[in-house]
Amino acid sequence: MGMQTGENQQGLRKILDMTRLMAVGVLGLHFYYYCYAFFKDKGLVSALTDRILEQVIKTGFFERFLISKYTALGLLLISLLGIKGRKNEKATLKSGGIRMGFGLILYLGSFFIFHLKDYSEWIALEYMLLTSIGFLLILSAGTLISRIIRQKLQIGVFNSENETFPQEERLIKNEFSINLPTRYKLKGKIRAGWINMINPFRGLLVLGTPGSGKSYFVIRHVITQHIKKGFSLFVYDFKYDDLSTLVYNTWLQNKKYYRVMPQFFVINFDDLSRTHRCNPLAPETMLDITDAAESAHTILMGLNRQWIKRQGDFFVESPINFLTAIIWFLKKYNDGEYCTLPHVIELMQLDYDELFTVLRTEKDIEVLINPFVNAYLNDVMEQLEGQIATGKIAMARLSSPQLYYVLSGNDFTLDINNPEEPKLVCMGNNPQKIQIYGAVLSLYVNRLVKLVNQKGKLKSSLIFDEFPTIYLNGMDSLIATARSNQVATTLGVQDLSQLKKDYGRDLAEVIMGIVGNVISGQVTGETAKQLSDRIGKIMQDRQSLTINSGDTSISKSKQLDSAVPPSTISSLSAGEFVGLVADNPDCKLDLKAFHSEIINDHHRIKKEEMGYLPIPVIRDISPSIVNRNYLQIKQEVKDIVHAEMQRLLRDPALKHLVVKKG
Repeated sequence: MGMQTGENQQGLRKILDMTRLMAVGVLGLHFYYYCYAFFKDKGLVSALTDRILEQVIKTGFFERFLISKYTALGLLLISLLGIKGRKNEKATLKSGGIRMGFGLILYLGSFFIFHLKDYSEWIALEYMLLTSIGFLLILSAGTLISRIIRQKLQIGVFNSENETFPQEERLIKNEFSINLPTRYKLKGKIRAGWINMINPFRGLLVLGTPGSGKSYFVIRHVITQHIKKGFSLFVYDFKYDDLSTLVYNTWLQNKKYYRVMPQFFVINFDDLSRTHRCNPLAPETMLDITDAAESAHTILMGLNRQWIKRQGDFFVESPINFLTAIIWFLKKYNDGEYCTLPHVIELMQLDYDELFTVLRTEKDIEVLINPFVNAYLNDVMEQLEGQIATGKIAMARLSSPQLYYVLSGNDFTLDINNPEEPKLVCMGNNPQKIQIYGAVLSLYVNRLVKLVNQKGKLKSSLIFDEFPTIYLNGMDSLIATARSNQVATTLGVQDLSQLKKDYGRDLAEVIMGIVGNVISGQVTGETAKQLSDRIGKIMQDRQSLTINSGDTSISKSKQLDSAVPPSTISSLSAGEFVGLVADNPDCKLDLKAFHSEIINDHHRIKKEEMGYLPIPVIRDISPSIVNRNYLQIKQEVKDIVHAEMQRLLRDPALKHLVVKKG
């Protein structure tokens, strides 16, 4: 087959060479006929050539001046069709076209020389010279054009054209969905699309460095769309009151969408006139001692973030047990009348004699406090201080009149998705006081999640802006189990490395793995790599060009490559997002991945925000009231201790419980 091909090519080359030779021959006859006088003068005629010319004249070939000239040109152009010049990357159509144009002008325009003046040998010579130059220019132009590489390689420095893929263009809505309009590129064309999160109960992770547009392009729409769909709502507002104002105003405009009118509550520790009060340790919500243990665990982990990586350690578990005992004691004492975090903090700071005496009166916690009492009585003070002091010192940081005021009231309960009393709750942090507020808010969130994640309640949406700034124990199990209880969880995280730092590598990996919907703006490093792997690969065109002395070859192939490589993810602009959505068994989505720009109506949003009402003043509060509340809690704890000590000392059967050292 190869030999046959070679022979064919050789045969074709011979035909083309012959056609070119015929073109030269016809042009030579043309010159000989029309410039005969010149050849005769120079003695360049012969009987043979004259005889050949006579035979050609009989055919009528020279009846018109241009017939022979056009014939020569036609033969030349035919010979150029199959020419194969050695390819050159620098050869362009423009340079070949200019040369061809000049050649044709000289070749065809030389005819006008005969009209200049009467015949002379110089005119004949000029005519033949210009026509020949034109002929040669056309020949070289053809060769140059044959050198052009007609198949240009795809130009795209970042391969962006190749990395486009079809995305979902239908708007698919249901009673739970979050739908974001987008623009995306497909093979050089801009198309309109939609990000349809039809199952938000499978969790939504919103990633992106500061300024990539997490809140503005994604979280704000989760809030507004879920309120319009009648969800009960919890929002952790890291930079209070950005999201809280949005929730408040959206609630005002959309109350009609709820079967039972929800109430709006806000917790913040900076502006006490604009905060509700809520007791996260409300005794009626703590059903058994495990609830107390979980609360103790959450608050101490929130205060000492480095403990998260040391769970199970003796000096980490001991203060948790100690705090559990105190919480459960207050829950049982007087039907939980004093079961609040401020009372817990104050009780914790008592002298060991009084504290252990009071705690020993509650049978349920005997097993928890015995190790501490024994260590104290046996004078193992170093160990005891190591076990308790870390917890005491950490808890003492929470002792402030503002915190005590908010934590000791009871304006609302945390069961936000109670069908009879739905609520929209916003909790505000302050980036400057993140260490203290974060721990208390972690306790609120932990208790709230426990109450929300139950069967037969309203659909609810939990939104955490800057999620790593609070500590939520069992986040993975919440996302895993909340689906059946219609709890939609949205986590805003800057980068996975941030989640790993605050929650430990294992839990961060689990959260990333368990979340069904992922939307990411610009992220770098390991996060970008992980996302790229998750979105997967697509078929991409590949081309290569080989130029050698004999021939040029362009090979095309297709190969699987990353749809969105890590380098693309780390250079996304604000408002550009990549990610994946999860679907439902009854509504399957073939196109789950996206790489697009979310479209926000900036003008409408700006106009809306200008008309927003501020969160109203809830109550007029003076510093003296806050201070009085603070002192009253301290006094109540002293009263509890005094009353219990008197009761024990008066009853001989209980006198042995009094701890007296020395």
